[in-house]
Amino acid sequence: GELVITKPLPSMPVKFWNDPDGQRYRDAYFEMFPGVWRHGDWITLTDHGSVIVHGRSDSTLNRHGIRMGSADIYQAVESLPEVVESLVIGAEQSDGGYWMPLFVVLADGLELTDELRETIKDTIRTEVSPRHVPDDIIVAPGVPHTRTGKKLEVPIKKLFQGGDSAKVVERSAVDDPALLDWYLTQRRT
Repeated sequence: GELVITKPLPSMPVKFWNDPDGQRYRDAYFEMFPGVWRHGDWITLTDHGSVIVHGRSDSTLNRHGIRMGSADIYQAVESLPEVVESLVIGAEQSDGGYWMPLFVVLADGLELTDELRETIKDTIRTEVSPRHVPDDIIVAPGVPHTRTGKKLEVPIKKLFQGGDSAKVVERSAVDDPALLDWYLTQRRT
């Protein structure tokens, strides 16, 4: 289930930069369970008292009831010499649908041909899961990251689900804020 923390822990952040009223901080950690810190990871408590951390709960891909983290897709796709980097999201749609696009940054001079598109799909199908083949493969100019190098899966997912870009992510915390604008335009297409 979800990892929640009900008592203070020394490594918990106490605020975000450029969040003077603390709203983004509260939304990030206390929105799902009011008054209880939701860390954003799936965990399993074992019979012998240990904990297994499975990874992010808020960026988990859920295709046809099968949950998977994005790291497996990245490992497979980014092993292809044609793909420099990738970003995958699973966006719940207002009509109840689920759209799973894969954004790829290609090596210099390459285009997304039908052959390369099929290579990417086959790689995911055989190395990861047939259920997690993306609905669309879209060439992107880059993948936005936090200043510490984490891909911005959750903010991009929130943008694609209709989130307000000013509230979804603090632009000064992004390595290339212009990429957010590009992803925002893709949401509308």
